[in-house]
Amino acid sequence: MKHETENNKHEEHGEHDEHHDHHKMMVEDFKKRFIFSLILMVPILVLSPMIQMFIGINLRFSGDSYLLFALSTILYFYGGKPFLKGAIGELKKKSPAMMTLIAMAISVAYIYSSLTVFVLKGNDFFWELATLIVIMLLGHWIEMRSVMGASKALDELVKLMPEIAHKITENGDTEDVPVKNLETDDKVLIKPGEKIPIDGTVFEGNSSVNESMITGESVPVDKGENDGIIGGSINGEGILKFKVTKVGDETFLSQVIKLVRDAQASKSNTQRLADRAAKWLFYIASISGLLTFTVWTILGKGLDFSIERAVTVIIISCPHALGLAIPLVTAVSTSIGAKKGLLIRNRTAFENARKINTIVFDKTGTLTKGEFGITDIQEVSVSKEELLKLAYSVELNSEHPIAKGIVNEGNKKNLKSLEVKDYQNITGKGLKAIVDDKNIMVVSPGYMESEKIEFDETDYEKLSQQGKTVVFVLQDSKLLGYIALSDIVREEAKEAIKTLKEMNVASIMLTGDNKRVAAYIGEKVGMDKVIAEILPAEKAKKISELQAEGRFVGMTGDGINDAPSLAAADLGIAIGAGTDVAIETADVILVRSNPNDVVNILKLSKATYRKMIQNLAWATGYNVIALPLAAGVLYNQGIVISPALGAVLMSLSTIIVAINARLIKIV
Repeated sequence: MKHETENNKHEEHGEHDEHHDHHKMMVEDFKKRFIFSLILMVPILVLSPMIQMFIGINLRFSGDSYLLFALSTILYFYGGKPFLKGAIGELKKKSPAMMTLIAMAISVAYIYSSLTVFVLKGNDFFWELATLIVIMLLGHWIEMRSVMGASKALDELVKLMPEIAHKITENGDTEDVPVKNLETDDKVLIKPGEKIPIDGTVFEGNSSVNESMITGESVPVDKGENDGIIGGSINGEGILKFKVTKVGDETFLSQVIKLVRDAQASKSNTQRLADRAAKWLFYIASISGLLTFTVWTILGKGLDFSIERAVTVIIISCPHALGLAIPLVTAVSTSIGAKKGLLIRNRTAFENARKINTIVFDKTGTLTKGEFGITDIQEVSVSKEELLKLAYSVELNSEHPIAKGIVNEGNKKNLKSLEVKDYQNITGKGLKAIVDDKNIMVVSPGYMESEKIEFDETDYEKLSQQGKTVVFVLQDSKLLGYIALSDIVREEAKEAIKTLKEMNVASIMLTGDNKRVAAYIGEKVGMDKVIAEILPAEKAKKISELQAEGRFVGMTGDGINDAPSLAAADLGIAIGAGTDVAIETADVILVRSNPNDVVNILKLSKATYRKMIQNLAWATGYNVIALPLAAGVLYNQGIVISPALGAVLMSLSTIIVAINARLIKIV
């Protein structure tokens, strides 16, 4: 079973690496095909009788049509291959879209033009075939270059686990073994600062464990005998010995991997705007072409004429501008996003962000900085300055997150450390040292209660209700004062929530942290709703419940525990300072870790959508006039659209969409 699990992990690794490499190869492939097709297009245009007539030159020679056919055949099969393959895929799914429309247009142009060389009388469309393939390849290359590669979330999750564990042998010695070789009930040693390699239960030792990236709990959790520990969390300053309780697919991290995989697989396969437009154009082109051919055949105009009119209608229905209408907007919006610190990974999810009416925020590291800062200093028998200086001097020796909060405050105030001797860490209770020949302790509320040292319990309870962590400073068991700390709220968070409310977007906090901390932070930033003490599996479930209510949900987070919900949300937004797992699972990354950028995503998505609609209107709008004329509606009045006029109209619409795409602005 264990070997099978390992094999599955390696298979998953391979699949995701292969998917990521495949994306790079596709970008490179489109680039090569575009450059080759562009070079080939030049002689095709020069040899085309239609182009020669249009620019008033004559370069005709014996056999030129056969050379034109040969060059166009190479271009059709080499340059058109991605579209022909894509069309087959779309038709297998019974969902014709952009690839099917392009494939139909180039195939009709190629087949008809080939027939004019060998069988039919009429003008060839080889020049149309060449320009269409080149512009469509350019559009797809631009778009693929402007977005990042495939998600490697599962790879990143696997990387989180250490590969080696300190296994305790039967005689009490330790030996380093691969984590994959550990079995249930094996005993393992964890040294200070090490990452816990696998799930287990402590049987000896005391320490504090940082589980924030796993569970969302901002305060390190004290661990002692019989306490459970999670693989991937980070040990504090103590030494722990534990028994392995779960291996393989049963471990916490394996369960998170399964949740991410399931969420990614079930994420709705929304069609992009360009595909929806192409789908309708495909049907319009097919029906119009067939109708044109049928009507002119019935009217007795002859096979050559009927086919030429039908072919002209089908080719005109796939305007060149459509190939650039969306990719140019995509490239410009991606560039604007990058300048504002928004890295767009999933274009479909980003384009649909305009529909979002609910943003769900993780707390730790997203609305807060994920680091402790001092909020209150309450002196009892010394001044505030003296109290902070004593705590600062002792905590300088500790790596605990609370210690770092006190040290950071001391550094801001440019405090100078007092002389410290005999520093000791009392695991789970605090620190003690001799500071300037005084016995100083910085301890937890638990120590105060166990030693029955009196303090203002009303004030302590008030601070505790606000989700703050309180440490007490003692001298020879006499209380000098106490310091309250909490996870620092990002100032930008308040502004972001306020703006979202003005946009009629609901804001919900979803956190693994305790209810008191969550309620305090939620009230401080102005959240509409707070849901606390939620496990990763429950987070993804809550997202699904919100979606079931008809909400279009964006999820913002930074931790491993957020990965399943980021994958499940309609738009997953990762804070750039977060874990690789969250970043790789998300659709958009906020490089600056600024919650205000969530607002910018929604605004950019709406602006992008507006430009796409405008460009599609420009790209296809001329069809309203060109299609009936190409079909020959006014033929008896002597008005019929010539391929040359069609080319001018296409060029004009292409220029318009290119200029329009550059005008995207975030309002």
